[in-house]
Amino acid sequence: MNFHVYSKSGAPKVILIHGTLTPWQMWDEQIKHLRNKYHVTVVALDAHEEDKQSEFVSIEQQAAGIEKYCLENYGGEVFAVCGVSMGGAIASIMWRNGIVKIQNLVMDSAPIMPMGSIPAKVMTNNYLSIIRKSRKRDPKTLKNFKKYFLPERHLDAFLKIADNMSENSIRNMIKSVCTCELCKGIPHGETRIMYIHGTKGTELFQMRCGAHLKKNYPEAKVICFRKSGHCEAAIFRPLKWLEVVEKFLQEENDDKRE
Repeated sequence: MNFHVYSKSGAPKVILIHGTLTPWQMWDEQIKHLRNKYHVTVVALDAHEEDKQSEFVSIEQQAAGIEKYCLENYGGEVFAVCGVSMGGAIASIMWRNGIVKIQNLVMDSAPIMPMGSIPAKVMTNNYLSIIRKSRKRDPKTLKNFKKYFLPERHLDAFLKIADNMSENSIRNMIKSVCTCELCKGIPHGETRIMYIHGTKGTELFQMRCGAHLKKNYPEAKVICFRKSGHCEAAIFRPLKWLEVVEKFLQEENDDKRE
């Protein structure tokens, strides 16, 4: 696990966590904007590092690694943790653990309900196929990458992590993600929560996750990007994503000034 820091002295601390098979550079547009207001830390999760091999064991272990970093560097308190997909699940575990005080929790298409064994098997096979074909530089896979997964500017970073990623890491990721559950009754204190989801493709499940969150934590804000796929706004329309997220974070500052 690596931490890429963009420092604005004395500014509120913001943590950004990427998703499965996604390089940390997916946040590049958000970094450009947020670094002017916040002390931004971008996590490169285990098995997603470009320059070395590392093993992904579980989302719980990843959460523990980020918590340790926050305790050692930020006194155990951060202004916001934002995670997409698997990164959102990791953020939810950090909130559940309560080791780090999180003022604002933003989860984009985070799997916070168990998926079951059949979806887990399908996802595992799909991701294994993507990694195997990416290592071979399969033209169709690379074309689909640029069209559906990430902008073309991230292709080189993705291929570097694909070359380093073990198949066991992929199995561990999917197993962790598909069994993640955000239970009711977490003593969340003053944490403000926002959940973002789309409406296309696999987002039917994320829509259910948003409803599950709202049922158990009525004060949570659920935002829907209509006609958008999985984390599509964060990845392909980052300025629109920032507009929504920064409005949510600004409300926190306005509440404190009143």
